[in-house]
Amino acid sequence: MRESTGKTNVDWLTVFIYITMVIVGWLNIYAAVYQPDAPTSIFSISLNSGKQLMWIGGALLIAFVIMVVDFKLFSTIAYPAFIITLLMLTFVLVFGHSAGGNTSWIKIGFIRIQPSEFAKFTLALALARYIDNPTVKIEKWDGFLSSVAIILIPFGMVMLQKDTGSALVFAAFFLMLYREGMPWWIMAVGLWLVFLFVTALVTDTLSAVALLGGMTIIAIIYLIYTKKSKLFLFLVVGFGTLSFLFTEGIDFIMYDVMRPHQRKRIEVLVNPKIDPLGVGYQVNQSKIAIGSGGLAGKGFLEGTQTKFNFVPEQSTDFIFCTIGEEHGWIGSLITIGLFAALIIRLIILAERQKSTFARVYGYCVSCVFFIHFMINMGMTIGIFPVIGIPLPFFSYGGSSLWAFTMMLFTFIKLDSHRSQMLARN
Repeated sequence: MRESTGKTNVDWLTVFIYITMVIVGWLNIYAAVYQPDAPTSIFSISLNSGKQLMWIGGALLIAFVIMVVDFKLFSTIAYPAFIITLLMLTFVLVFGHSAGGNTSWIKIGFIRIQPSEFAKFTLALALARYIDNPTVKIEKWDGFLSSVAIILIPFGMVMLQKDTGSALVFAAFFLMLYREGMPWWIMAVGLWLVFLFVTALVTDTLSAVALLGGMTIIAIIYLIYTKKSKLFLFLVVGFGTLSFLFTEGIDFIMYDVMRPHQRKRIEVLVNPKIDPLGVGYQVNQSKIAIGSGGLAGKGFLEGTQTKFNFVPEQSTDFIFCTIGEEHGWIGSLITIGLFAALIIRLIILAERQKSTFARVYGYCVSCVFFIHFMINMGMTIGIFPVIGIPLPFFSYGGSSLWAFTMMLFTFIKLDSHRSQMLARN
């Protein structure tokens, strides 16, 4: 399907950032698996770097195909692609290949495909198509709840695969809903529950309840003093009661809902010293690797933590350790700067869209990248629990690289035709 005629304006800055991130990621994958006592070429398919190069070739082919097809195709296939992804997730639940405690892959020969990575792409398309309908208003309950239902379907299916990390990434789509009109208090309630959960973890239950009670009393006194309506007073008391019940129920969540390894990861996050040779080993070694890099790092292929395999999964979920150890604070800052530049650029591009479909899709992409970036880097330095999600364009893996490439270049394609999309609308 060839693209329609008309002027296109490809955002080459975003393309340049993408290429830079992919190349830097590939070099660091090689550094993570390189062994000085048995040096092997970066192109060898016996190493993850050689395999990643094949995935990169496939990603570039995907990007090329996306840029030459008709931009109207993505809106047309939004719902069918989403349904196909749901069928693939269903197939994984029945016939999926297990690894690392998760049943998240479809194995075809030596190739493993992770449908949950592509689900983010098709969910973004489906949400953009749905919200593009002029009758859908996110600020109204019917539009909001319908959008939430669309998000929760793949979220629930990924949770059934026991892949909590990938499932949590779907929370990124709520950031897009906030931009599109989701009431602010829903976001505030979500952040408040996170605050209560963390407070209950770092303190004893009595202290958490005392803090909650004190804040509720202060709010009530303020409302009485300012002579607010009784409705506000009733809402504060009711919300305080629900918060108290939630705080009391955290033990149930920790010990009856979460699996043992998930609970231990959260406990290690709160107290890194409780299991330094067990669950806490990976995070402790990760922080040692990053910290040992100093200002400028030990040099390319010179990381000792890497060479002696102290950090498990260093070419995948913990690739940032290699960057911190071999390139130091400067290399880490440049990496963070690349992600900041990409996310800010995507937000700028999303805001200049005149088509609702393109704007919503652009925000979905930027929010997914932001959540992946924040959680992945956070878990390598011990401020988030280890939940096993890749660093976009840096971590080894074909499914994640292809899915992120699809997401990014689809938006680049839509942006390049924004004037035609406006005319079409």
